[in-house]
Amino acid sequence: MLASTRADVLRLRRWPAVWVVGAAWLVLMVLFGYVFNYLAYRTGSGSFATDGMAGELLLRSVLPGNVPETITAGTPMFGGALMVVLGAMAASSGYGWGSWKTILTQGPSRTSVVLGSLVSLTLAVATTVLASVLLALGIATSLALVEGADLALPAATDLGRGAGTAFLVLLMWALFGYLLGTLARGPALAVGLGLVWSLVVENLLRGVGSLLSWVDALTTVLPGTAAGSLVGSLGATGGPEGAPGVLDTLSGTQALVTVLAYAVLLPMITVLVVRRRDLA
Repeated sequence: MLASTRADVLRLRRWPAVWVVGAAWLVLMVLFGYVFNYLAYRTGSGSFATDGMAGELLLRSVLPGNVPETITAGTPMFGGALMVVLGAMAASSGYGWGSWKTILTQGPSRTSVVLGSLVSLTLAVATTVLASVLLALGIATSLALVEGADLALPAATDLGRGAGTAFLVLLMWALFGYLLGTLARGPALAVGLGLVWSLVVENLLRGVGSLLSWVDALTTVLPGTAAGSLVGSLGATGGPEGAPGVLDTLSGTQALVTVLAYAVLLPMITVLVVRRRDLA
């Protein structure tokens, strides 16, 4: 499995699409976490006035102490959608290029090849989260210096919880995309299904849940609900004036258990599918 992991890490590292997806997440995090809030604070435009409590909240949101909330707020929806794309491409591209058939006829077992690919995907997600933390700390510190505001960094435990939450949520969505790519055997269908599910279907089901109790019960075990609730338990806010996808449906413990369950079950299903299917 180690050789398969090294080979797939090399594949992802040299694949421009992986860098594009990671860069897209970082750009979105910076825009929605810092640029728009800071411009609103400086100009007083939009629905936020720069006087009183609203202005203080806007300034506080771009300071170093708020980094854990900043790096996690966008993960349930925007970050999750991008990781679905990454996972779907990582799995399905091998079918389109014929590389999976070539690799699996050269000797390695299907299980070791798939697990190696999943480990490389996990490393890609971890690298993305690390880059998010470093970039957020750099921008927040710079803005604090410009404004002469509090330079206090978040507590190590809070930063660790934030980074860990971002990693688990993004990894869960990446594994979801990987399973879709494995099932669809093509990037277009896998990416389309993943984006429709993460951005549309779950939101519609939560809306229908207010009318049908059994649908409402179903939504509590969906990946988007678990991810949004886990992020919400850290203090990020959702709703019209917060980050989309952030929820308070589940407790932090329930959300964590559900996300971990998906992180375990999705790879297991993927391995089972690859072991039992025809590669043609």
